[in-house]
Amino acid sequence: MQAPVFIGSEIYRNSTYGSKHPLAIPRVSTVIDLCRALGWLTTGNYRVSPCAKPSALSAFHAREYISELQKAEDTQHVTDAVRENYGLGTLSNPVFPEMYRRPATAAGGSMLGAELIRDGGIVYNPAGGTHHGLRDRANGFCYLNDPVLAILTLQAMGLDRIVYVDIDAHHCDGVEAAFHGSGRVRMISVHETRRWPFTGALHDDAGGAALNLPVGRNLNDDEFALILDHLILPATDAFRPQAIVLQCGADAVAEDPLSRLALSNNCHWRTAAALMHLAPRFLVLGGGGYNPWSVGRLWSGVWATLNGFDIPDRLETEAQHILRGLNWNRAAGRQPPALWLETLRDIPNTGSVRPELRADLKYLAARI
Repeated sequence: MQAPVFIGSEIYRNSTYGSKHPLAIPRVSTVIDLCRALGWLTTGNYRVSPCAKPSALSAFHAREYISELQKAEDTQHVTDAVRENYGLGTLSNPVFPEMYRRPATAAGGSMLGAELIRDGGIVYNPAGGTHHGLRDRANGFCYLNDPVLAILTLQAMGLDRIVYVDIDAHHCDGVEAAFHGSGRVRMISVHETRRWPFTGALHDDAGGAALNLPVGRNLNDDEFALILDHLILPATDAFRPQAIVLQCGADAVAEDPLSRLALSNNCHWRTAAALMHLAPRFLVLGGGGYNPWSVGRLWSGVWATLNGFDIPDRLETEAQHILRGLNWNRAAGRQPPALWLETLRDIPNTGSVRPELRADLKYLAARI
């Protein structure tokens, strides 16, 4: 099997949703810089993401929505009607200079990733994972839905057993809406309960296509290990997948400002390591994550995991320099702890397993 491929673009370095938006932080660019500094990224395993054309995006998205998204980028303005009908120009999905090209590049990367694993392999597109996007509406920081477009690309190749695993802190409402009732896609989502978008209840099976596990605040590493071993892995394996798509959102870690979960990044790395052996095709996407240090460190570790690279206990000067150069306008960013500046790996957050989680896992196990 060929070596894993990393898909990236410089557009993520030079664009932002706006200075006050949660995504006004460097994310993919930090991962690219860290992986290059560590010697993990070369011209041989890096591919530049294409910007998806409207014709490609229309495999899922409504043509009129794509047209309005392009028009909003061109004019840097939306009418009240467009805001109401398409969710553009809101606080969550604002007007900004690259509001079409940036998400279309992420979508192009995920569709390219699906094409690259046609005959088997592993592809990583950390800019992907925009799982809230709806067919004809921007939603939850997501203008487009690249996981859906990637899965549709895999299906167009003739694959009919695809598992989508989502460990973002927020439920994958856009993906679930797209594949509701599908017998060809199994969706497995672990997300914080009582958290926006307030979907993905335990008993919601999306017409038999989904296994949803809402979890309580302060989810710890030991609880996640139980989830991985008793839900994610057996449910994936039982579907006999031809391909697995992992949405690896970094907002479930303890330092993230938009969730109240308490995982260390070891959980995400273990998930990637375990799933990569369960299917011949593996596409890994990014997702949420709103602390620049935790996102950059976690997603760089995912790339190391996919390649079997050793993660150093302490970073060399060049990699530390990248982390020390990050800025964050939240209080936690004023004096970041040494761990965020000198290492990739978090200290594991161990703890007891709550009885209600065991009960929920038992309920879902009966449905696998």
